[in-house]
Amino acid sequence: MENSFSKILGIFIAIVLLFLYPLFQQAQRQDDLSQIVIHSAVTTFVDSARTKGYITPEMYLEFNQKLGATGNQYDIQMEHLHKKYNPEYTDPANPATFRDSFTTYFDGHYNQEIMQRLFPNSPASDLNRRYVMAVGDFFTVKVKNVNRTMATILSDVFTGGITDGNVKVYVPYGGMVINEDY
Repeated sequence: MENSFSKILGIFIAIVLLFLYPLFQQAQRQDDLSQIVIHSAVTTFVDSARTKGYITPEMYLEFNQKLGATGNQYDIQMEHLHKKYNPEYTDPANPATFRDSFTTYFDGHYNQEIMQRLFPNSPASDLNRRYVMAVGDFFTVKVKNVNRTMATILSDVFTGGITDGNVKVYVPYGGMVINEDY
């Protein structure tokens, strides 16, 4: 009886080592490749938006198409911080009391506002569909997967369901808008 139990255990370990572990390694490599593809897509999209000073619906759709090529689903968070200046006065009612200084602050614009500008209920040829930024603003995109990848599922199989979440692909990238090409 003990001999048959050790044979069954040996067969089980052989199956795990011969089939499941290489499958797990392949799934992890697929997540690594997805990370590289997403990093490249995010970098291209953000750098293009920073260099041009605007985002068009075509740019955003091309970006989404590159993300979709990985087979995962992603949460895309865009953030545009518009730089504004407030002059400082000793007496706000009297403009002659200007103190020769300004307070700088950033006005934040996020996904909902950006998407409303890119995809309103107007024709595709409408130039108002551009989301315009100014030199000195900041534009940031954060992309993370929302689905469970095969590596996450196999990790759950090996660890008995103990994972630290679904996020295997996460790419934050952004910077200052350097040009206004419109």
